[in-house]
Amino acid sequence: MIGESFTIESQVLGETRRINVFEPTVYGEKLTGPLPVLYMLDGGLNEDFLHIAGLVQVLVCNGGMRPFLLVGIENTQRRRDLTGPTASDEDKKIAPVVGGSEAFRRFLEDELMPAVRDRYTTTAESAIIGESLAGLFVVETSIVDPGLFTTYIAIDPSLWWNNGHLFREASAGRSPRPERSTSLFVATSRDSQFAPAANELCRALSAAGGGNLRVQYVPFEDETHATIYHPAATRALRAVFGAEETGSPR
Repeated sequence: MIGESFTIESQVLGETRRINVFEPTVYGEKLTGPLPVLYMLDGGLNEDFLHIAGLVQVLVCNGGMRPFLLVGIENTQRRRDLTGPTASDEDKKIAPVVGGSEAFRRFLEDELMPAVRDRYTTTAESAIIGESLAGLFVVETSIVDPGLFTTYIAIDPSLWWNNGHLFREASAGRSPRPERSTSLFVATSRDSQFAPAANELCRALSAAGGGNLRVQYVPFEDETHATIYHPAATRALRAVFGAEETGSPR
């Protein structure tokens, strides 16, 4: 086991949620002082937690990124939690229940984030990372609740959901402006039919941010949906959490 785990009896979701936590070291030495927090979706031990924990450890040791406490959220009903409502019949076929992203966001804000603050010594800076449907959730959250996290990292997000609704929302300027400095990093693979839309979405969000939102869009044309996570996560963590970068507390 890398790191430690705890559970939350979620009143919002009506179920027990398992949380995995990893605190990086520098050549075996524990870090002192409070740490910012990187929340990751698909954060189970049999999902992507070990992959991202290893990446954070390596980058912290070689100076590629500032130290962060990694908090992985293990899935129960992934397609329920990571998707918003949809009018598409094809979307509704992917799981018995979809469209639960609003409730999952309330779980993060009202239950998980306070629990992490109670258990660990943290700063006010927080970030979230996700890929595919988890990337969709990251983008949606950056649009509907931009103040929830300081930094949003979405890798090959499933922007096709609900017939590209998020793209239309951003293009229409309906996203609330972040009250403080916020970052959004979006990466797409060569498999993404929505790569052009992702680029335009980032442009629209940047314009709507009024100077408070810094957006980076990076296409990974040599990567497929199956191979993009590692190189894109490496690029993102270096770009937004490099030693020269400073976080802006919420």
